[in-house]
Amino acid sequence: MNGLDWAVLIGYFGVMVAIGVWSHKRVDNVSDFFTAGGKMPWWLSGISHHMSGYSAVMFTGYAGIAYTYGVTSFITWSFPIAIGIAIGSRLFAPRINRLRSRLHVASPLEYLKNRYDLKTQQALAWSGMLLKIVDVGAKWAAIATLLSVFTGISLNQGILITGAITAVYCTIGGLWADALTELGQFVIQLLAGVAMFVAVVLKLNDKGIGFLGAWDEPALQGHGEPLVGPYGTVFLLAFLFIKLFEYNGGMLNQAQRYMATATPKEAERSARLSAALWLVWPVVLFFPMWMSPLLVTAKKPDGSDSYGLMTEQLLPHGLLGLVIVGFFSHTMAMCSSDANAIAAVFTRDCAPVISAKARAWDARSGLIAARVTTVVFLGLSMAAATQVNSPAFKDIITVVIKWVAGLMGPMAIPMMLGLLRPFRRSGPTAALVSWSMGLFAFWLVNYPINWNVDGGVPLQYQVSIPLAVSLVLYILVGFLKPEDTPERLAIIETINTDDDSSGAAATVPGPRDAVPVKD
Repeated sequence: MNGLDWAVLIGYFGVMVAIGVWSHKRVDNVSDFFTAGGKMPWWLSGISHHMSGYSAVMFTGYAGIAYTYGVTSFITWSFPIAIGIAIGSRLFAPRINRLRSRLHVASPLEYLKNRYDLKTQQALAWSGMLLKIVDVGAKWAAIATLLSVFTGISLNQGILITGAITAVYCTIGGLWADALTELGQFVIQLLAGVAMFVAVVLKLNDKGIGFLGAWDEPALQGHGEPLVGPYGTVFLLAFLFIKLFEYNGGMLNQAQRYMATATPKEAERSARLSAALWLVWPVVLFFPMWMSPLLVTAKKPDGSDSYGLMTEQLLPHGLLGLVIVGFFSHTMAMCSSDANAIAAVFTRDCAPVISAKARAWDARSGLIAARVTTVVFLGLSMAAATQVNSPAFKDIITVVIKWVAGLMGPMAIPMMLGLLRPFRRSGPTAALVSWSMGLFAFWLVNYPINWNVDGGVPLQYQVSIPLAVSLVLYILVGFLKPEDTPERLAIIETINTDDDSSGAAATVPGPRDAVPVKD
């Protein structure tokens, strides 16, 4: 990097902070901070939903998969995400929007007090927050890894820089700042992605390699196969189910985008836009990664540095800075949205249970608590980032695929399926059994069984078995021990009613053990 690249990077950071300051004026209470007051346009929500699913992991971990295996990086990652969101646009998006418009909640998990009970809500909230700390930690480590390639600064310094900048704009501006910065980041990503695509095509032409003829090169032997290595059919199907739950609200931050739109119909349109972007745009981003074996030799065994090395070699200064900004934009978009979601869960779902003072927060106190919680979460995730590549977590892609994908299912299934009428018989017993046994299955498959199987348990089973255990138990326990009380049925009917013309919330009885929370 030279002075021009640094100017582009510093200018980007300045704009992000400025957006946060401007967004501060639009935030008067926790509803504004966490759900944009239900006033976000569907197209902005859709772009924000799309961008909040990216991070620099794509340019490190998935770049390594593309470098090693080829197009399976798209087939087993962004393609199932696109299909999952498309399905969720009808199945989940309108219902999640009604959580805000009908039940007046500001956290995606807030409705679980009434849908199940307080114990279930707390179990899902605390475990979800812990998983998100690890997940976001992997994202910080990914962007710091890329930054070290270009600047030579240490991993911890890179984590501190990106985390601090993100903390400023998302803490003061809330979800509005997240969405507006993600819109800017989408534009940057568009310019940077096209620049890299063109640079790779021109370089291939210089080498006498045609756009389509590249696939016949010996270095890309087998790279056109859709399912190879550990990424086979079972992995694809498991990932499709996982992403169906995760990217429609199971990891919380995407649920906020649906809640932020004015109506369920707009939430549905938002999801369809995000699905279309996931189907088309990653192909442009992945093409240079697929071609990388023809242009660079990765220094790391997993190939995770291949994209960074290629960028340094192919792009002139200025454009190099723009692509680096694109790396930051991906990671900051996801991490800031995660921070906002977790702050919502803690301040709305957890704090009122553990503190009587939290139950008495007024609008100003609740907003201050939300901002403090955002900063604390970012700090904890940055601390977790320093442990990536340690014996406990291993490399970045292991954290993202094995830990996050493997653990997400047991946490998301009670939340997501609890929205749907066919699962109305499943109550708190089904939810807690599904959650706890899914976590136990993850531990069992990844540790005791994995240690005693020659070569270890294949990756597709590490991520699919916990999900399958949770899903089966949630349905089975609900059938054997139905807990569809009138109160719970009222919640489900409120969420599933199609008539949204009045916009009024239905009267829903609260459970006996609910903790009263004041806005």
